[in-house]
Amino acid sequence: MSPKSRIPAPDPGDTWVPRPRRRQTPLAILRHAATFLGSSVLGGVLLAGLVLPGAGAVGLGAKNGAEGFESIPDDFKAPPLTQATQIYDAKGGLIAKVYERDRTVLTAEQMSPLIRKAQVDIEDARFYEHGAVDLKGVLRAITKNAESGAAVQGASTLTQQYVKNVNVELAGDDPAAVREAQRKTLGRKIQELRYAIKLEEDLPKEQILTNYLNITFYGHQAYGIQAASQRYFSKDAKDLTLPEAAMLAGLVQNPSQYDPKLHPVAAQKRRDTVIDKMVENKHITAEQAKEAKAAPLGLDYKDPQNGCITAQAGMGFFCDYVRHVVKQDPAFGKSAAERKKLWDTGGLNIYTTLDPDKQAAAQNAVSTKVYVTDPVSAAMTMVEPGTGKILAMAQTRPYGLAKEKNQTVVNLNVDAAMGGGIGFQPGSNFKPIVAAAALEAGLPPTQQYDSPNRMDWPTTKTCDGTWKNLNKGTKEGVIPNESPREKGPYGLKEAMALSVNTYFVQMEQEIGLCAVKQMANKLGVAGKASGDPLQEVPALGLGTQEVSPLTMANVYATFAARGSYCAPLAINRITTVDGKDVPVTPARCNQVMSQDTADVINSVLLGVTEKGGTARDLRLDDDRQIAGKTGTTDEKKSAWFTGYTGNLAGSVWLGSPGTKVPMRNIRIGGQYQAEVFGATGPGPIWQKAMSDAVRTMPDKQFTTVYVPDQVKHDPGCATPGSPTGSATCTGAPNPGSTGRPRGTDPTAGGPSGRYTPTTPPDAEDQ
Repeated sequence: MSPKSRIPAPDPGDTWVPRPRRRQTPLAILRHAATFLGSSVLGGVLLAGLVLPGAGAVGLGAKNGAEGFESIPDDFKAPPLTQATQIYDAKGGLIAKVYERDRTVLTAEQMSPLIRKAQVDIEDARFYEHGAVDLKGVLRAITKNAESGAAVQGASTLTQQYVKNVNVELAGDDPAAVREAQRKTLGRKIQELRYAIKLEEDLPKEQILTNYLNITFYGHQAYGIQAASQRYFSKDAKDLTLPEAAMLAGLVQNPSQYDPKLHPVAAQKRRDTVIDKMVENKHITAEQAKEAKAAPLGLDYKDPQNGCITAQAGMGFFCDYVRHVVKQDPAFGKSAAERKKLWDTGGLNIYTTLDPDKQAAAQNAVSTKVYVTDPVSAAMTMVEPGTGKILAMAQTRPYGLAKEKNQTVVNLNVDAAMGGGIGFQPGSNFKPIVAAAALEAGLPPTQQYDSPNRMDWPTTKTCDGTWKNLNKGTKEGVIPNESPREKGPYGLKEAMALSVNTYFVQMEQEIGLCAVKQMANKLGVAGKASGDPLQEVPALGLGTQEVSPLTMANVYATFAARGSYCAPLAINRITTVDGKDVPVTPARCNQVMSQDTADVINSVLLGVTEKGGTARDLRLDDDRQIAGKTGTTDEKKSAWFTGYTGNLAGSVWLGSPGTKVPMRNIRIGGQYQAEVFGATGPGPIWQKAMSDAVRTMPDKQFTTVYVPDQVKHDPGCATPGSPTGSATCTGAPNPGSTGRPRGTDPTAGGPSGRYTPTTPPDAEDQ
């Protein structure tokens, strides 16, 4: 058929008529000639680079490229590709997947042969026949581009494309470096060519293809064929079918244009083009192609799930804590930059200490006892005594950025350096630290003070001098007890059970503030939650300096472990995706007080939860032994209960992290409370969480010692006019004293001689 016969006869009613081919002007001819010449020059450059790489580079002024041609960095041959990191709980459940780029590197054997064939057929069909440069492809591109008058066809081989992807990968998250890696300049093209030539010399074709499939971008935050397979079809790359493999292979050229979610028709058309190429290259039969084309796209799409925000059961805050651990622990790199690189590069399996059952117990308790819409919030951490393992970390407000949904990314359980805030005043939760310091300093468990109802803050020794009260006679210069009925003398056990402020201030005065600060440091209270150092003032012992629930849970875990302090531990083990172990910091434990001291503290804190103590109503469901301490701050802006069994410690804080809401005449969790105390606010949260958490744990008893409930007052023991009003006094043995398991002393508070408090049931410490 002649060209003229192809032109349809004009329809009388049609205004369209065939037009003669437009005559090229001299200027247009010159433009096409220049385009052809430019393409020819590029082809010549590529050929020169292939044959005489050094000379070609010098001719173009690419001095650096020439010098580096004979060698190629090892990390370019097998670059450390950014991959996803998986964070698991203690039972192997996935907490979250975090990544800079969602990628999982596979071996060739872990990929379907279909995707390998499809990717080659559509990207570079002659991949196994040519070297780093496809000379036929270059000439074909030159011809096509010259004919069209524009650059409509490229000539990059799959190896060259891989090199370009590596340059972008090595640029990391630096936008300027990424732009530089993607610049379409002659010098950049020559450098890519040189590296491609060297790679073809050093690596087999199959490895280059594997590397390419692991590095390339498939859209929707999926880097590499495994992430793409999971994203679009929710399956591993080794299980891809023919139509699935063809669709993914077709995405690489333009992931946006062929996006199967947004442009399914274009995606299917592109998929069918890939299938045709596979037939053309004899990788599948015509019958297989027909069947594959008849299949729907068959997407089983999953949105990208990245970061701690995707964690369930309130585990997002712990997930974020793990991130801070990796970025700060020297075990993961000598410098901050090294540790950041490890985290950003990813490809880790992080197995943590978080117990999903205990986490569920803690999260359920803080969520049901305090509503997310309440003006206050709650946070709870559980720690295993003797190991420091963090078993649960929960808070009322969920992890997230939506403030209108009461979400937050501030972890109220930890210090500021680990993703938390500035902490909260612990109130009388701190008093056992004072007692431990006093016992270590040599004071006996029977230590007695006159403990007046009100007293001036006393002059007290510090590590470097003396603290003096410059406000005597004023409100700021006086420390009162909570109730006007609280006045001594008191012994240690009774003072702890009733949380008598003046008793512990007098104890501080006798041993000095330095001893208290040093004991706090040994127990993990290295400073305030904000990072500021502890101040040596008498109010230190009454809990006026902000700490976090994790810190307090670990302090009380040390008591439960009979004085063995273990640094908080969040990570059990880390492996790379290929199964290699990454060194982690093991449990770090040391004896920070004598076992005798810890046994006394445990015995005294058991009394807090028995009749006569501020936490007498916080029994667990199975009635096992518990010890602990309440704490409430000025104006009821924060309330605490930290308690423990022989094998689990938990600390609960309740309050407002921002505006410091006074918890009076307030509704929390649907319940009205006239005034919140440690035993009435955080106490029930702790009780509910711990009852569920210990249900399957053995009942581990404390090693206790006899400590009198009430010291018999002897005028010769405590003289109000003495410097401290202190003396060592003893009382008659009390058969109902601490040391008995729960439920074995039905006469407590009666004939047993146990002290019956005269203060109101709600009396609490400041």
